[in-house]
Amino acid sequence: MKLEKCLTEENINQNLLNIQYAVRGPILQRALQIERELVKGVPKRFERVVRANCGDCHALGQKPITFIRQVLALVSFPELISSRLDIPQDVKDRAKELLDDCTKGSVGSYSPSNGLNLVRSRVAQYITNRDGVPSNPDDIYLGSGASDVIKSVLTLFVEDVGGKPPAVMVPIPQYPLFSGTLSELGVRQVDYYLDEEHDWALQISELERSWREASIESNVRALVVINPGNPTGQVLTRDNIEQIIKFAYERNLFILADEVYQENIVSKPFHSFKKVMFEMGAPYSRMELASFLTASKGWAAECGLRSGYVELLHLQPSVQKTFNTMRSVMQCPSVLGQCILDCVMKPPSPGKPSHNQFINEIRDIHQVLKERTATAYKTFNSIPGYFCNPIDGSMFAYPRIEIPVEAQLEAKKLNMSPDEFYCLRLLEETGVCVIPGTGFGQLPGSFHFRTTILHPKDEFQYMMDSIRRFHLNFMQLYP
Repeated sequence: MKLEKCLTEENINQNLLNIQYAVRGPILQRALQIERELVKGVPKRFERVVRANCGDCHALGQKPITFIRQVLALVSFPELISSRLDIPQDVKDRAKELLDDCTKGSVGSYSPSNGLNLVRSRVAQYITNRDGVPSNPDDIYLGSGASDVIKSVLTLFVEDVGGKPPAVMVPIPQYPLFSGTLSELGVRQVDYYLDEEHDWALQISELERSWREASIESNVRALVVINPGNPTGQVLTRDNIEQIIKFAYERNLFILADEVYQENIVSKPFHSFKKVMFEMGAPYSRMELASFLTASKGWAAECGLRSGYVELLHLQPSVQKTFNTMRSVMQCPSVLGQCILDCVMKPPSPGKPSHNQFINEIRDIHQVLKERTATAYKTFNSIPGYFCNPIDGSMFAYPRIEIPVEAQLEAKKLNMSPDEFYCLRLLEETGVCVIPGTGFGQLPGSFHFRTTILHPKDEFQYMMDSIRRFHLNFMQLYP
């Protein structure tokens, strides 16, 4: 009897075939291949690959926060607490607190499914201090990064209602976590376009159009808002947030507020959706809301250690019970990750031994972000055929590029989108790896790419100069 494969492309979950995640897509895979070729001595026009495909700050050279890593060392190896090493007392105290909340004093033990009680209380206090609105630890769910809890929340909407399939409104451009997760879950993604001509503003008229057209065939159940924007870098005004909340209320939409870049803002104030909802008063203050934060972004930038949270507001008790059960199936998020989140929620306070060093470290991080955003904005807008809006937050630039018709036709012959063709040529000729706008979404006929902007100064300038030279040559090649 011939052995046949149990799993084939025809009989696996067909939703999986629709998942796309450009951040780690074909451009990056080619970049990794080129890196291996360089190691083997294959001649190139450049000496190294500059990875600008994702916001992995530590991979780009940002140093970890000392307080976080010291606490991690002590909770991982508690014997260090009583050692003669010169470890600040506030680090020892924090490690003891966290270990006391772990079963048998070990971070290797499971925590409660929604996270350590101490850490959830710290998250609640952080939110209370930020918004001036009370937060209940029972509404806090810790996860292995924000991605983990975002997927769990989106799973709640996988159900036909009123004979119509579910749909979720997502901004375009968007972070492809949302499109990829919705594809996996089999939930329709409903696009609404941000207004690039007005600093990526979120226009209520566009929300109206998107909802109205989608509602003909689908039951639109939720609205995703990314603030600060990724990849677009805009920060929503309070007035805009109020308009969005009113729009969602009038259509009974659940709001998912992706606010993971709130500590990466270089200008303009940040307003959380929770704060604005509560200050608007009833009935808006009673709306359902999921808001997300992660330790992978902000000044901590601990991407690889995976930690984040969602605060879920005003769920029906039976729904919250179901959500608790769903999260318990996965046991618990990484306890080390939870310890990191604790340090982010309650960093060293004034007067503590670690405070001055902590302040100096985050000041340096914010200064680099401020300088890079200004340089990226100025440089891109100085290149003929480029346009870039001001970058108010996050850690990316998302410039629009003109691609000549001849180049678009060449891309079509290769079964590629024009911006994918452009980004691949950029990689092959300069070693700079950026992600085409098709991976994030864009208005038909427009072309963009997303680039990280947190490289060390010399490497960042090299990247900017390489992009400029490439584009000028590209425009001569395809006049």
